[in-house]
Amino acid sequence: MRIKLAYGKTGLWLDLPEAWHATVVEPRFVAVLPDPAAALTAALRQPIGAPPLHSLVQPGHKIGVVFSDITRPTPHRLILPAILHELTEEARVPREQITLFNALGTHRPNTDGELRGMLGDDLVDGCRIVHNEAFAPETQIRVGVTARGHEIWINREVMACDVKILTGFIEPHFFAGFSGGGKALMPGMAGLRTVLGNHDAAMIADPRATWGITRGNPIWEEVLEVARIVGGTFLVNVTLNRDKAITGVYAGDLAAAHSTGCACAKSTAMIPVPRPFDIVITTNSGYPLDLNLYQTVKGMSAAAQVVREGGAIIVAADCWDGIPDHGLYGQLLRQASSPHELLDTILAPGFLRQDQWQAQIQAQIQLKADVYVRTDHLTDDQLRSALVQPCHSIEETVATLRARYGPDATICVLPEGPQTIPYIDLSAASAPTGM
Repeated sequence: MRIKLAYGKTGLWLDLPEAWHATVVEPRFVAVLPDPAAALTAALRQPIGAPPLHSLVQPGHKIGVVFSDITRPTPHRLILPAILHELTEEARVPREQITLFNALGTHRPNTDGELRGMLGDDLVDGCRIVHNEAFAPETQIRVGVTARGHEIWINREVMACDVKILTGFIEPHFFAGFSGGGKALMPGMAGLRTVLGNHDAAMIADPRATWGITRGNPIWEEVLEVARIVGGTFLVNVTLNRDKAITGVYAGDLAAAHSTGCACAKSTAMIPVPRPFDIVITTNSGYPLDLNLYQTVKGMSAAAQVVREGGAIIVAADCWDGIPDHGLYGQLLRQASSPHELLDTILAPGFLRQDQWQAQIQAQIQLKADVYVRTDHLTDDQLRSALVQPCHSIEETVATLRARYGPDATICVLPEGPQTIPYIDLSAASAPTGM
């Protein structure tokens, strides 16, 4: 059985004996739209639950177009030109009244080379680009308090825009339910205080803060609440297939358009399996999503949905950006001697640190299963300091685990990582067939 795993830019081949009867779980493939540029234009002119984009814009309006950073595979080179055409050609908005906002959240700034790779030289050279600075309070303005008591601090320049166009792509998200939608504003354009509140230990620990759930999910509900308080939003989201090509466009009213996109994403990405597995092999969906170990927690979480208590997760991730060095995720891991200690630290009353949410989810996963990481860019010492176990060969690690669990150990492979979210459905007639 030969399976290509999504890994970096090139992929990674996995060879398992047929006799091991591995179950391969992949997203249902959806063909690319035949003319995505035309589909984007049509969606902007016939949006869901809102007037056409060009009719929302008035002379003198300041327009903000929010786009995701290097950690997301959003097809900016298709989405942004379509939006700019509607604004400059149809609505006659001068380019100087339009600002592009890089929704970094608490991530590091993107380099000039990364921006040019994401957007193209024409947009980088021809547009004003503002990067969110979550750690610079002087760049933010307080716009209210959420129903859960969290202060809302948003980038003051995006708040000064009359129309805020939120772009992104929709896929299941490991604690917000789904990506896209209002996440472009929060955490994308929010201050650290607001992100810490939304991602605090109690919110992350809520059982409804997980893949594919929005209603009743405290994190997602607060994201939507913040976006509504900010106001003036117009959504432009897409869904993608495993080739990261556009399969659908959802533009218009924030809640209505996003809900429609989520339903489509759920139908292709969430796959039932009839039982938990002893060993789950996963990825973090390849480049750019597997750039560091921080992001790779998403792949671990996807596997955790179907691994048995006491089982093992093996995740293949390129991690060309390291642990990473920026942020506090790596520091939190290094300061703990075990996942138990890490979780106890995070759950202690009054504890609140940047990136604790990712460390908390990793610790929760590791209380359920052992985690092994196969990567070309982190040393064994770096991996052990991050509380995970090194894996030099997935095949050899699986063989070792089979010796531990027995020859009947069950194996699941998620070649596309968190682009597939498996879940246990005991009524399922059979698991997806192995390749």
